[in-house]
Amino acid sequence: MRKFNVNVNGQNYVVELEEVSADAAVQAPVAAAVSALAAPAVKAPQGGVKLTAPMPGTINEVKVKDGQSVKEGEAVIVLEAMKMENDIAANASGRITVLVQKGSTVNTGDVLAVIE
Repeated sequence: MRKFNVNVNGQNYVVELEEVSADAAVQAPVAAAVSALAAPAVKAPQGGVKLTAPMPGTINEVKVKDGQSVKEGEAVIVLEAMKMENDIAANASGRITVLVQKGSTVNTGDVLAVIE
């Protein structure tokens, strides 16, 4: 055993450490597998105008229903990014197909909805 004096936040401690031979093997801890619950994939319609995420964040609210008519400039989704809520407005008028749901995490450029 070897003794060491250690100072932590102004407090002195005596620590004893046991020396081990070079043959000793230490296993690194392995993190448990985490299963993420992903939102079901929704196939985007082929035509129409795509409404994309301007920044990464989390969908806080979807203000419209799938198939609803929207007008250009109307707030349709609330995206939380950097602790701020950002209204995402429709970039065209028409019927909207929403591809995200509340709680979804999105990256910049992800398609949030399609307006036909």
